[in-house]
Amino acid sequence: MTFPAGLASLSGADPLVALRAYRPLAPWSLRDLAALAGALLEASNIVPVNAAARALPGERTIRFYVARGLVSPPEGRGTAATYGYRHLLQVLAIKLRQMEGATLDSLGKELAELAGDMLERRVAGVLGPALPSPERVLAGPGTHEPRGRVARAMQSALPAPGQPPRPTTCRRIPCGPGVELLLDERHPALQVPGAEAALVRDIAQLLDQAGTGAPPAP
Repeated sequence: MTFPAGLASLSGADPLVALRAYRPLAPWSLRDLAALAGALLEASNIVPVNAAARALPGERTIRFYVARGLVSPPEGRGTAATYGYRHLLQVLAIKLRQMEGATLDSLGKELAELAGDMLERRVAGVLGPALPSPERVLAGPGTHEPRGRVARAMQSALPAPGQPPRPTTCRRIPCGPGVELLLDERHPALQVPGAEAALVRDIAQLLDQAGTGAPPAP
């Protein structure tokens, strides 16, 4: 089975929006990338075709993917190496296709032919509405919760367990005629330079598509 051509039919949260919430949290260390990918795969509730495909991607596995050319090389070397949002998409795509029965030998050409936006949409479509937000990944149970930058960013926006919500200050972001986005100043989506402009661009695109009735751009 190949990836679906577009997003899954949604009645609630858009998995593409949920997936893009992780983009401002990059870059990650190899350990954090493995933990984050594992948490998203665990939350997907996808039943793999065999026991081997059920294994979550560890640090050694991701290094193997890089050596095979299935995952792009990281920025930097050794312990200073960092991995970005596309690395996360690549790792998720590999594991999701393995869960469907694909072999690593067959994935090289398949993944190489996917542009970044198509890879993102297909990963989101397979994970579906079960794809959790960063807040749910951090707060949820399990041994594969991300640490490092992912955890620190979310902890700054979430109250401590048992404590009332922290006072918040929202940033008002104009996104188009008659449309404004209110976002907590501590939200991880605002913690990276240029993130606000990226949010405005994505929301403006969604508004244009809603106004014309056009499907999402491939």
